[in-house]
Amino acid sequence: MQAQRSWSRAEVLYPQAEALSLRRKPSAKDMPQVERLIRATGFFSQEEVSIALELLGECLARGAASGYHFLFAETPSELAGFACFGRIPCTEASYDLYWLVVAPALQGRGVGKALLAAAEAAIAAEGGRRVYIDTSGQAKYQSTRRFYEGAGYREVALLEDFYADSDPKVVYHKILGPPNKQRRRSGFKSRE
Repeated sequence: MQAQRSWSRAEVLYPQAEALSLRRKPSAKDMPQVERLIRATGFFSQEEVSIALELLGECLARGAASGYHFLFAETPSELAGFACFGRIPCTEASYDLYWLVVAPALQGRGVGKALLAAAEAAIAAEGGRRVYIDTSGQAKYQSTRRFYEGAGYREVALLEDFYADSDPKVVYHKILGPPNKQRRRSGFKSRE
């Protein structure tokens, strides 16, 4: 007789994102892992790496008062990815998704989709209704733009020569549904 397998929500919703779990509370041990993960993608400059670590440091030092919220996707053996988001100051219910980074070896396996759904659910649970995402318009970011478009984000602005000459900024937007609907889509077992 075969033993019945217990499926995690991540496996049910995102079968390729094997045994993912979500952790919201950052710890000091995340600093080197986040830095290593960002560098491994080959997409970010030293300045961008420093900014991500600065946001994580703020979150570690000040918690929710920092305005930055992190989600960490983990397999049993490694940090698979992370997301960072926060409410846009002077708005009622708009949020920025600052970072969504997935380990290169795990890209295309549902980790990014699961992290994005969990970030959206957390934003909706805080009363957020709109999410904005910025990315580069360079050719190497085409897969990133397709990912967001596939997740229901709509391009709302293109700012020519924003990051540098011939490097435009592309802004995406999504209106979130009711918080309960978003929570069902998160795809993660939650643990602190």
